[in-house]
Amino acid sequence: MTQIYLPSGQAVPVTIVEAGPCEILQVKTPEKEGYSAAQLGYFPISPKHLNKPERGHQQKYAKNLYRYIREVRTEDNSQEPGNILTVDIFQEGDSLDVVGQSKGKGFAGVMKRHHFRGGDATHGSMFHREPGSIGSSAYPSRVLKNKKLPGHMGDKRITVKNLKLVAVKPEANLLFIKGALPGANGSFVIVNKK
Repeated sequence: MTQIYLPSGQAVPVTIVEAGPCEILQVKTPEKEGYSAAQLGYFPISPKHLNKPERGHQQKYAKNLYRYIREVRTEDNSQEPGNILTVDIFQEGDSLDVVGQSKGKGFAGVMKRHHFRGGDATHGSMFHREPGSIGSSAYPSRVLKNKKLPGHMGDKRITVKNLKLVAVKPEANLLFIKGALPGANGSFVIVNKK
């Protein structure tokens, strides 16, 4: 993340995203597959990093081999395999949805994971960071489903909606998106135009 200044002088926090170029590997049609979609490939790699089925599928449709393949629903069937998509499809002011994988934080207790208050930190207290009672004894004599408990935190698929596109740099394939995006620096995200 960084910040850029608008012509009005206002500082806007932005995340810079390198978006593309993405090659269209396959176009799915309602007649053949039952729905309209385009399969996109991003981040060219060497053939040794793909297994035979992945390599065969990509060589059938694409000029290069790609690390990431994602399918995007579309109503426009004018695209053909081999076409390259760049940031030119975006304009300043567009509303975007961004999908990413949040940072994994490992095994976390209830105070960190669910923001429990915890107990007193004073003399004689034996209840500092515990969750407290988690269920009744006689009936139903079990812990109910969906009880907030310690466990694995983060490393989930997160969608952040209605982010504003502040600026586009087509020569460098960069998007300047207002606000924070899920995931660590350099992680893979999917940017959907609304």
